Order: sequence, then C-alpha cells, then structure tokens
Amino acid sequence: MIKNYVFAAAAAGVFAASGAHAADLPVAPEPVDYVRVCDAYGSGFFYIPGTETCLRVGGGMRVEFRFRDFADDGNTNWGTRNGNATTTRARAYVRFDSRTNTEYGLLRTYVDLWFTGDSGGSTSPTVTLWNGFIQFGGFTFGRAESFFDFYTGDNWGSLIQQGFSDHRTNLFAYTYGFGNGFSATLSVEDATFVRNSINGVAFNPAANNDAYGGHKWPDLVANLRVDQGWGSAQLMGALHQVYGGTYTGTTTNPTVTTAYGPLVDSEIGWAIGAGVTFNAPMLAPGDTISFQAAYSQGALRYVHESAAMADAVGLTNTNLETSSGWGVGGGITHHWTPTLSSALTANYASFDNDLGAAADAEVDQWGIQGNLVWSPVSGFLMGVELEYQSVDWNTASGGTDDDDLVGIFRVQRTF
Repeated sequence: MIKNYVFAAAAAGVFAASGAHAADLPVAPEPVDYVRVCDAYGSGFFYIPGTETCLRVGGGMRVEFRFRDFADDGNTNWGTRNGNATTTRARAYVRFDSRTNTEYGLLRTYVDLWFTGDSGGSTSPTVTLWNGFIQFGGFTFGRAESFFDFYTGDNWGSLIQQGFSDHRTNLFAYTYGFGNGFSATLSVEDATFVRNSINGVAFNPAANNDAYGGHKWPDLVANLRVDQGWGSAQLMGALHQVYGGTYTGTTTNPTVTTAYGPLVDSEIGWAIGAGVTFNAPMLAPGDTISFQAAYSQGALRYVHESAAMADAVGLTNTNLETSSGWGVGGGITHHWTPTLSSALTANYASFDNDLGAAADAEVDQWGIQGNLVWSPVSGFLMGVELEYQSVDWNTASGGTDDDDLVGIFRVQRTF
C-alpha cells in the first residue's frame, strides 16, 4: 500500500513538471510586415505595408527676413509712417507622393500643403493647397500648374512676380507622349484663376472695379513640349472668355456721364507663347539658360502674372474692348562652386488698350532679380536676393507709376 502511494506521488510530480515545461514553451510571434524600399520612382519612396503602392513623404521649412519697397519715398512701406518696411515669413511644407503601376499606366496622387505665418497677420498660420492632383495614365485631374506655363523665372520671386505666366488652377488635362521626349497636352482649366479684371465703363485704373461676370466657360489650353538631354522647350496657347457682368461704378470717359448697368458684351481672349531652357554644363554642372516670349489679346496674365492692365474695358454696356500685351524675358542659373550659386532673371512687358484719342491707355512693366545662394549641404541653403520692378504708364488716362525694390534673406531646409 505504501508503495502504491509513493508511485502515485511520483507520477503526479512527473505530470506537474511536464505541464510546467509546456507552459514555458515560446509562442510563435506574429509575422512582421517590414517597410520595403521602392526604387522604381527614385530615392525616398517606400512600399505602403500590405500594398503595391509606393509613397514618398517630403517637405521643408523656409524662413525669410524682408526689406520692402525702398526704391522711392512715396510708397506705402519705407515712405509712410504706418508702412511695414521690414517683414518676416515662416513657411512649412508637407508633400505626399503616392504611385502605383496599373495595367492602364501609372496611378499617382500628389498633395503639397503650405503652412504660412507672416508678420502682421493672424496668429494662426494660413494653409494653402499649393498642388493637389490625381494622375491616371495620361490624365491629370486637380489643382496644378497651368499647362500654359513653362519658364517661370530662375529666382525666388518672393515679393515681386518674375514677369511670366505662373499660376495654379483647377484643371482636367490629357497628355500624350510621342516618344523621344516629345509630348502634347490638352487642358480644360478654371478661368477664374487667370482673370485680370474688366474695368467698368471706360478706363478707370484707380477704381479697381472688376466687371467680370459669372464663370461660364473654362479656359482651353494646349501645349507641345520636348524634354531631352540638351534641355526642354514648349509651344503653348490658350483661349479665354472675357465675359462682362454687373458694373455699378461711374464712367470716367469725358464724353460719357452716365453710369451703366450690366455689361452684356463678351469677347474671346487668347494667348500664345514659346519658351526654351538649355542645360549648360560647359559653364558649370547644373547651369541653365532660359528664354520665353508671349502675346495675348484679352488674357493678359498669360503674359505676366501681375499685369498692370485689365483684360478689357467696357466702352459701353454693350461694347467690350480687349487689351493686348506682349512680353519677353529670360534667366540664367550659374554655379560658381559646388556650394555657391547665383540666379538672374529679367523681363519686359507692354500692355495697351485702344479706347480712342481721349482715353488710350498704355503701360510698360519691366523687372530684374538676382541672388547669391550658399548650399553647404544637400537640401539646405542660405541666401540673399534683390528684386526690382518698374510700372510706367505712358498716358494721362493711366494709373500711377511705381518703382519697387525689395530685398530678401532666406534660410531653407528641404527633405
């Protein structure tokens, strides 16, 4: 009997020990889906775990100190008691670029958000959707640079526009590639982003009355482009509806004293342009030289982003007279050393409207910008830039002449 008790106790101890060892066995870990590098679209892309979509997250930070408008004493900054002669800006960038290969071609989504804090403004930064579009095969849908735009200047243009068509708009476009770097694009673009106002009945630049009516037809933009080892070039054109609307101001035409109601007339404005950029490694690696010219009738922002003249003038409420304009310009970027570079951009534009001997209007605009930039490490720069623009009205019926000279000190980090 004692032996039976001893055997039972020994057996219980063996089973207990076996149970303890079984409980201590390691449990198989959950499989880890590690992030994989995606090298199909360049550096910085990785596969979103569990998908075949590649994503790149980037951005940057820019800080500027600005000296504003010190070309003459009559401006609103240096020359007045309440003018902000110096201002600052802090701007952050966040960019997402996702790409997936499909049987129909590349599917891409791109989002570029800007967060800007300017001195003298709100304590909360402004948020701007700078770019936001979907590309599928050859199609582009969303907010992007107009397909009319090509060369937009070599400089920063932080306070003064560089004198070329340079605007973003909501668009629906298709690009067809012919091969060997040649492509053609047809784009339907929201015209409200490129309107440059209609002056109410007769010319009154000081009134700032915009007599454009509602948006009826989008702009139709087309280009033919080539990108090869030597550089790139583009031919472009646009059609733009100059659509009159309600005007409640009073005419300044000396032959008319009546205030008019709605401008019931409309015209078709248009613009054409051509540009070329040459790579110039014979000067230094990374150097470029660019030229561009454009002409417009009734769509002046396709010539100059800050054109001083309106797209059209209402001679009467049933007669719109479109303005015409042309512009030329170019620029160069040169690397003095691998870490020290300069850029220079110059432009000239002329706009006029033939309103009759009593009220003809003509204005000339020209500008020049230059900088010196130090980039000791990749993605980081410190530099200074000077920007100058002259607006010269050649007739008594024009606006106020103006000379603007500004300076910028910039520190920027991009990743």
